[in-house]
Amino acid sequence: MRTLISEATAREEDKARRRREKLTAFVREEAAAQGFDLCRITGSDSIPRAPERLGAFLADGHHATMEWMAETRERRADPKVLWSEVRSIVMFGLNYGPEEDPRGILEKPDKAAISVYARNRDYHDIIKGRLKEIATRFAARAGEDVKVFVDTAPVMEKPLAEAAGIGWQGKHTNLVSRTHGSWLFLGSLFTTADLLLDKPEDDHCGSCRACLDACPTAAFPAPYRLDANRCISYLTIEHKGPIDAEFRPLIGNRIYGCDDCLAACPWNKFAASASEMKLKAREDLKEPEIAFLLTLDDPTFRTFFSGSPVKRIGRDRFIRNVLIAAGNSGDASLVERCRELADDPSPAVRGMVIWALKRLMPADEFLRFAQKRLLEDEPEVVDEWKLAGVA
Repeated sequence: MRTLISEATAREEDKARRRREKLTAFVREEAAAQGFDLCRITGSDSIPRAPERLGAFLADGHHATMEWMAETRERRADPKVLWSEVRSIVMFGLNYGPEEDPRGILEKPDKAAISVYARNRDYHDIIKGRLKEIATRFAARAGEDVKVFVDTAPVMEKPLAEAAGIGWQGKHTNLVSRTHGSWLFLGSLFTTADLLLDKPEDDHCGSCRACLDACPTAAFPAPYRLDANRCISYLTIEHKGPIDAEFRPLIGNRIYGCDDCLAACPWNKFAASASEMKLKAREDLKEPEIAFLLTLDDPTFRTFFSGSPVKRIGRDRFIRNVLIAAGNSGDASLVERCRELADDPSPAVRGMVIWALKRLMPADEFLRFAQKRLLEDEPEVVDEWKLAGVA
């Protein structure tokens, strides 16, 4: 009797193994068919240190004003809290590598630097659509439940991608791949199916600190730790209020995000440029002129950045960033464009006009401008006049 039971158990185990192998092969084939460069699988319990690390990040206040990170803390730190039935997590990587070092534009103060990932279509839309295609076909094949996530859900994609073997979290806290460097978009498929798991990737940073040294604002208090309060990507994208005067000169001409720590990574020598046309930079977003961007009102902003992630921050926050770049340019020809924005409906824009003009105009000319403008205004605009030393 025991022999019969053992044989039956062995048959069931072999059947389950073959099912795992077939479903794993199927999801990898689907990933390749949808154009993903990497596809690896991990378990739902593969990031046990995530709660502790996330807790320390939040306790230090390094999430800045991103309160949603604290609000979703429990779900973010543990995939099973997000979805109790998940067993396997499939991680996908899509290469968006640039054709050249994106830091070259930083030497062109009359141009505006937009982060590589935002120079064409919004990657959320591209990846989400492809993941839904995979999920539909996988669910039909496996008879299992699935959920797909791309960045906006409370999922710690980088630790999961590391656990799945796609890459490792470098000292700049971003994912690094031995085959694609720092330029990977990530997406995930959660499923109740039991799949074959891949091995985690080891950390290959060694003694290198190129990414840490490259940061213009010293946003890394230590290796593997990021303080968003000092990060240019956070300041130009997520931060809604006036940007602290300490950081404005350091931002340079970066008007949406920052690629410095990513571009500095030596592993990028193995990276290829993106093959997906929707992720290749639009010609008009490679080196847009600051003078042109300053002319964008809300309708033209929305039209110009249609389909781009830049559109998400809104015109006023965007122009705030462009005015900082204008102030850093040293280009006096931008004075008139800046002055035209002095009557802008947005106090965020008017306030940054003051800072830009203070840097671009001769002192006596700026004082005359100030004397005509010093009226009661919103507090943040008054604060800018005080900062300029004329209120």
